[in-house]
Amino acid sequence: MFRSEYADVLPVELPIHEAVFGRAAEFGAAPALIDGTDGTTLTYEQLDRFHRRVAAALAEAGVRKGDVLALHSPNTIAFPTAFYAATRAGASVTTVHPLCTAEEFAKQLSDSAARWIITVSPLLETARRAAELAGGVQEILVCDSAPGHRSLIDMLASTAPEPVIDIDPAEDVAALPYSSGTTGTPKGVMLTHRQIATNLAQLQPVMPAGPGDRILAVLPFFHIYGLTALMNVPLRLGATVVVLPRFDLGTFLAAIQNHRITGLYVAPPIVLALAKHPLVAEYDLSSLEYVISAAAPLDANLAAACSRRLGLPPVGQAYGMTELSPGTHVVPRDAMREAPPGTVGKLIGGTEMRIVSLDDPGKDLGTGESGEILIRGPQVMKGYLGRPDDTAAMIDPDGWLHTGDVGHVDANGWLFVVDRVKELIKFKGFQVAPAELEALLLTHPGIADAAVIGTYNDDGNEIPHAHVVRRPTAPDLTESEVMMYVAERVAPYKRVRRVTFIDGVPRAASGKILRRRLRERA
Repeated sequence: MFRSEYADVLPVELPIHEAVFGRAAEFGAAPALIDGTDGTTLTYEQLDRFHRRVAAALAEAGVRKGDVLALHSPNTIAFPTAFYAATRAGASVTTVHPLCTAEEFAKQLSDSAARWIITVSPLLETARRAAELAGGVQEILVCDSAPGHRSLIDMLASTAPEPVIDIDPAEDVAALPYSSGTTGTPKGVMLTHRQIATNLAQLQPVMPAGPGDRILAVLPFFHIYGLTALMNVPLRLGATVVVLPRFDLGTFLAAIQNHRITGLYVAPPIVLALAKHPLVAEYDLSSLEYVISAAAPLDANLAAACSRRLGLPPVGQAYGMTELSPGTHVVPRDAMREAPPGTVGKLIGGTEMRIVSLDDPGKDLGTGESGEILIRGPQVMKGYLGRPDDTAAMIDPDGWLHTGDVGHVDANGWLFVVDRVKELIKFKGFQVAPAELEALLLTHPGIADAAVIGTYNDDGNEIPHAHVVRRPTAPDLTESEVMMYVAERVAPYKRVRRVTFIDGVPRAASGKILRRRLRERA
């Protein structure tokens, strides 16, 4: 068993909004959130006051403890207000990908039993259609403004009393993001107030921040990485978060230059752009002090190229997953120069890890030996919503969460992730479940069988690669036809980006797809 070299962290017995805003009065007039496109700024005093007023208005509208509210929005400076207002009103927040289709959104609404939606006007039609398909949604609110819908802006004027909710941090769910786990279709991950708040305390020694620090939030808040690293962590510690709604390289670089950004939390595709794109040379990025990459594997040579070009310490990595609130490993800020290339970091405080044999899961392995990574700690999820069997398959009776990732630890405690047991595809950090795409492909009248794996493109991104068996009635089915069929029915990040036609899908006697054979062939 591997244990953290950092001090244990006591569970944080606070609702997430109290854990984050505990020092808001101290930070007062300091900027908390800045819109990176138009410069609109919210101070800590305003953000604290605004989320309390919206919480009062939500409670007045009928939001009750135990309700689920779906937050369906790109990054805006209103997103944190909506999130913390909902938790203060007693709701659990299920975050929704802003580019999902109405059908995908409806599935999440139905599975989570969400009664409320907060969205933005450009996404309103998708939200309305999803609500119609799912049923059970009481009201759709908007962050900005739209005819016939109440807005958060209007709710700031509420004179209703602030709700006083008896929240049990250990049991009550604060966030309900959706994850595919190690396989299968997306499932609601129940993260309690205590789990999320404690993970913030665990991360603080290795991810320090404070007044004067400026963090650029371009990765989405709806994803647990963005929710933690770009929203909860910096707002808890008094830093300033500059918010961008999406990644556009020119806008991103201009924001770093104009807002004097000090820290970047990114995913590998952005590291690639920083390392190689000629546009980078046209901007002054001298304010940057560090870059941390997570959400997907980062090539060590690419990381080195990025740090050399920017004149920074080596790009650090972090590791975790939605089911772990999400963090378990980080390259500490004060150890970036000494960390070996390719490591995802060291165990954070209060966290234990085992590396177990792939051939004999009951056998623990030692330093330098590769096996499946198991994690135990206060940040392990409560479970999958309504899916006790899936929860039991993920977390064993002794509390160890089986990550599905393969790695090894060196003599100094650095973790290296080298492969995966799980079938999940990580496209630019977003989870794509092969089973979901396979089920969709099988609805095509010209497809007899299909299997989907992750393969890598020329940019080093893992992409969904479909292996398709044509029906005899469709001998001329083309790659572009297959890709278009999928693209019309899923969010952009789930699209199939490569198709190989095969005579038969390799399967075990049980019927399970032998994906390793397809990976070897690819």
